[in-house]
Amino acid sequence: MSKNLVIVESPAKAHTIEKYLGSDFKVLASVGHIRKDTKVDKNTFDVTYEIDPEHKKIISELKKEAEKADKIWLATDEDREGESISWHLCEVLNLPKDTARITFHEITKPALEEAIKNPRTVDMDMVASQQARQTLDMLVGFDLSDMVRKKVPGAISAGRVQSPALRLIVEREKDIEKFESKSSFKITGDFHKDADFNAVYEGDKIETEADATKLLEDLTKSDFIVEKVEETEGSKANPVPFTTASMQIEANAKLGFSSRTTMSAAQGLYQAGLITYHRTDSLNLSKQAVAAIASYIENNFGKNYLKVRTFKTKDASAQEAHEAIRPTDVSRTSAGKNDYEKRLYNLIWARTVATQMANAKVAKTTITLSHDFVAKGEVVIFDGFLKVYGKSKDLELPKVTKGDKVDCLKLIARQNFAKPPARYTEGSLVKKLEELGIGRPSTYASIMTAIQMRGYVVKGESEGEEREVVELTSQNGNVKRGVVKEKYGANKGKLVPTPIGELVSGFLTDNFKNIVDYKFTANIEKDLDLVADAKLERVKMLKDFYGPFHDTVLVAQGVERYNNARLLGHHPENGKPIYAKVGKNGGFIQLGDNEKESGEKPRFAPLPKRKSTKTVTLEQALAQLALPVLPRSLGKAKDGAELIAANGPFGPYLKGGKYNIPMKDLDPYTVTLEEALPLYQAKVDSIIADWDEIMIVNGAYGPYIKGPGRRNNVKIPKDQDPKKITLEQAKEMLANKPKKASKTRRGARGKKK
Repeated sequence: MSKNLVIVESPAKAHTIEKYLGSDFKVLASVGHIRKDTKVDKNTFDVTYEIDPEHKKIISELKKEAEKADKIWLATDEDREGESISWHLCEVLNLPKDTARITFHEITKPALEEAIKNPRTVDMDMVASQQARQTLDMLVGFDLSDMVRKKVPGAISAGRVQSPALRLIVEREKDIEKFESKSSFKITGDFHKDADFNAVYEGDKIETEADATKLLEDLTKSDFIVEKVEETEGSKANPVPFTTASMQIEANAKLGFSSRTTMSAAQGLYQAGLITYHRTDSLNLSKQAVAAIASYIENNFGKNYLKVRTFKTKDASAQEAHEAIRPTDVSRTSAGKNDYEKRLYNLIWARTVATQMANAKVAKTTITLSHDFVAKGEVVIFDGFLKVYGKSKDLELPKVTKGDKVDCLKLIARQNFAKPPARYTEGSLVKKLEELGIGRPSTYASIMTAIQMRGYVVKGESEGEEREVVELTSQNGNVKRGVVKEKYGANKGKLVPTPIGELVSGFLTDNFKNIVDYKFTANIEKDLDLVADAKLERVKMLKDFYGPFHDTVLVAQGVERYNNARLLGHHPENGKPIYAKVGKNGGFIQLGDNEKESGEKPRFAPLPKRKSTKTVTLEQALAQLALPVLPRSLGKAKDGAELIAANGPFGPYLKGGKYNIPMKDLDPYTVTLEEALPLYQAKVDSIIADWDEIMIVNGAYGPYIKGPGRRNNVKIPKDQDPKKITLEQAKEMLANKPKKASKTRRGARGKKK
């Protein structure tokens, strides 16, 4: 029998810890929260908790082991959520108030031994802060969601922290729509003096083609003389350690990871004992860690690469943890159980080592030529931290002196359009939220997930449109005019608000100013920090917020249904009004008034691609209304199946016989039979067996059995021949398919924020 019972949150973490603590310790996992907060008293703010049905078996096992153990250790995560889970364990398992509570920043033998030597009890101030956050989110989420569902077509819900995040995205989109892209001409030249080099014209702005042509004509008759040569030495400072936010920002920029992917990979690394706790605002590195990193750098790169540094966290409220994210063993240069974890670990390792390395030294050269042309070069003298983190690219210029004449090989004047403000990526949005003080390390990923899951924001897929730009080339005394094509307006991977998202944000901005106010939301975070520090009482904080908020809800109940329908004009043939509206599936064009008002059914058409209800014109709407009515028959396939183009809640699709085939890249209004036939044939060819409701399909990831209903699939093992599976075997495999894992605490946390 084990003398000690240690309770953690996840089975993966339990497995790692048990390896280090030895046979006297049994480590079990609560698997996240064991109780759910089901309702809140709006007068006293008392919370009613219920046992999570999925945790009944786990609780039974924990009680059984707790009764047998001599001592119990609560080792849930070190943030407020973890503190709350420890308190719930005490309540449900009837543990004494002085039950040992231990925390550690990394799952290593020394860290665990140190934690065992220094136990404390559950910090009820941290618990109160977490309860205040959960209560706020429940109250706001319930009242606000109920309101937006009633007032905004297509709205699902609204949350306290996601609402200002959505507002940021919507406001950026408005800035882009208002932006007027004016063009000017950028002039560059290819020159030669012992070696080729490039220089850029930095004189007066050239706005017209006529001015650009005249300048090139004048320059072709001119000599180019070196007027000035400047050589300076500079340095590039190394980066600071990773916090949760900066890790998400960098993983998004360098690896293309979403916030959710980054946090999932980080959690796997932490639970395996490979990195320190991954939810942190701190920039601090422990003395032991710095010493180990310094030793690694000196031994592997040399003493000249070492520059020991300490970092202080700017934000005084940074208390989610006491150390930055770093590898637990710096000598382990690669780790992780899958590609995501390995790539993230490499990023964390390189960033951490770089923080203790010397700055990079660079030699910068600037050559100023006559006629306002400037060439800039940079050569890395000493790579320093760039050896492990970042890029070092030399751009060497030839050695010239003042008065030297250089040969002009070619001049190019290219039309250059000003770029609108950039849309947010997940990484840049996290950075902005952090700057504004909105959210905390544990909430960024859930914010990104929530606004996309609700259909208020999507990740763009467009590679952009093509436009023609003028390019003038001067060579051998002649100026030639050409036209080249360039892409613009790409939004691939960027966060783009949907019409419904814009409506929800507009409704909240008009009726719940505090909820979407950046400073107000940031001040709530500060109040929650004060509750955790025992400087503000939980109930007072909730009363001060909920009283005014509830009054706003009562006022908003009298507001008319919010649609922002825009009258574009009237149809030239029948005089009926044409509107741009937003419905539950997004924006659309409506010809005629609502049936209740006019007694006649209106006609609908989709918005043109890349147009919103605010930007579509009457002419564009008329063109959309002239499109054929869906569903539309295209003709028949060779096997006699009629092919029909249609639009559904999940986008355009092709109906062929009993099959519904997605048409991601084809327009249902213009698609031809010739374009549709290969799609239908590919679907037919993918069917290995067909028993009506049950089929065996060869999919993108291999053969699988598809049963009745949505998402009722089971993959066929590689060692089993799909062509030999009978109907009875298929039914049995569907009945015995693996159950999906229950949501972890982190998933639940993301849902409630």
